[in-house]
Amino acid sequence: MLTELDKAQDAAIAALTAEGTQMAVTTANIRGATVPVFQNAPPSMREYFDFFFAVNGDKEFTVYEGERKTFADIFAEAKHLAAALQHEFGIAKGDRVAIAMRNFPEWISAFVGGLYLGAIVVPLNAWWTPEELAYGLSHSGTRLVIADEARLKRIRAAVGPDTPVISVRTSSSATKEHGARAWKDVLAANPKDMWYVPVIGPEDDATLMYTSGSTGHPKGAVSTHRALVHGALNYIVQGLAMLQLAEAAGTELPEQQIMLLNVPLFHITGSVPVLLVSIAIGRKLVIMYKWDAGEALKQVEEERVTYFVGVPTMSLEMLQHPDRDKYDLSTLVDIAAGGAPRPAEHVKRIMKEMGKTPAIGYGLTETNGVGAGNIRDNYLAKPNSTGRASKPIVEIAIRDDDLNILPAGERGEVCIRTAANVRGYWRNPQATAEAFPGDGWFHTGDIGYLDEDDYLYIVDRKKDIIIRGGENIAAQEVEAAIYGHPAVAECSVFGLPDERMGEIVGAVAFLKPGEELDPEVLIDSTRDELAGFKVPARLWIVREPLPKLGSGKIDKLTLRREYQAKHAG
Repeated sequence: MLTELDKAQDAAIAALTAEGTQMAVTTANIRGATVPVFQNAPPSMREYFDFFFAVNGDKEFTVYEGERKTFADIFAEAKHLAAALQHEFGIAKGDRVAIAMRNFPEWISAFVGGLYLGAIVVPLNAWWTPEELAYGLSHSGTRLVIADEARLKRIRAAVGPDTPVISVRTSSSATKEHGARAWKDVLAANPKDMWYVPVIGPEDDATLMYTSGSTGHPKGAVSTHRALVHGALNYIVQGLAMLQLAEAAGTELPEQQIMLLNVPLFHITGSVPVLLVSIAIGRKLVIMYKWDAGEALKQVEEERVTYFVGVPTMSLEMLQHPDRDKYDLSTLVDIAAGGAPRPAEHVKRIMKEMGKTPAIGYGLTETNGVGAGNIRDNYLAKPNSTGRASKPIVEIAIRDDDLNILPAGERGEVCIRTAANVRGYWRNPQATAEAFPGDGWFHTGDIGYLDEDDYLYIVDRKKDIIIRGGENIAAQEVEAAIYGHPAVAECSVFGLPDERMGEIVGAVAFLKPGEELDPEVLIDSTRDELAGFKVPARLWIVREPLPKLGSGKIDKLTLRREYQAKHAG
């Protein structure tokens, strides 16, 4: 039975999106499927930025280690960058511009500026190795990179001097040594206006974001401007509905929402529900360069933070921090999480021990972050669920291998249909056809079921992915690194449950006859091939060949169950 909160949310969203309202919902045909859309949606991110930056211009937008910038400051810098990209580097509509850096205010300016120009922005994972960066740059056909010092060095190690790079917060010596152009110098040397402003339409490509699949190389999910806009607007409607309910309950609301930004902007959570929504609602972002629970508690007190979102690991570390009670956390209302499941026990502890309302979201890069959400009392009542489909434009169905929609309680693949879905994978028609069969539904690769109230429960993964602290890791990629050691005959990689990270990487290996090898030596052998978060945390070496299925393939399911039990014991 739906809760009173469910019913109140549904009523508020229905009123907000009714015919004749600013957020009215109608339908449109997108790539052969009829789906709900916002009737008055901006046609592209350029119009989205023009409107919302103008509305919020005077408000403080970013805080980073004492540096403070308004919305107007960031937007002016973004448009100036767009002009510089056009004037000095010849970047045109459809060209790929990559961002490779940690969270800085310049990341936001680069993202906004690239989209404003009509370029396809490619946010690269800041933890990637030089080899991974080389793949992303080559596969995407990137023409220019905007990078901080650490990424600049990795890029030059990977692809050499030919790719133009604009360096951010990089020493002058490193900028010169690696043949880059300093951010400030590029802006100073170029006019502030573009000489030609290309028309951008709803179906023009906007972003190319890489996401680890079950195969070794990550896939590049290509979002259109329409999809980005609709992903952001759907979050905005959800927020407006909760705001109305809070006002109706007599809750005193802060003058400005303030978010502690600790999720990477290169993740879909950071770029859409955090960044794009913040631009629309005038929300301040307090940027943390590196996660530290103690520093997070300090920032909540000093900046009067109202909202926190991160992977479940982060809220757990705040909850367990020995100095938690020394800080005034009274302004903090919601502690949200995404990117990985949150154990049910943690949900109740956050409410009981911190007095804060927890929330969880389920979305993917391929859906621009939208999917399902579970909040407040509903989350406490159903802590194992990721919530209902996010209204008004998201549909969720459970489908079998023949694409039949399954009834409540039956397990199958979780599929999502929304105008926020990306159009497919860059230069990968086979993967596109498999995940987007042409009927509007995206096949997530997750296994789950819907209960009688349409609450979604994720129970397994169809694709061979490990989610460590919100980072997707392809088991096949780790296996390839282990097989790189000449002593290994067989191996299998799988996720192991972990209270802090959600999952960690586990592996089991069978060696060639006559070989002897210490597990730690084998783990160390993978470090040159893998980003640090992908390196196995636990590895077992066995004396017998690994179990096989009738097809001759390694029985990964049995191994995963066996070694998860060993790990727990």
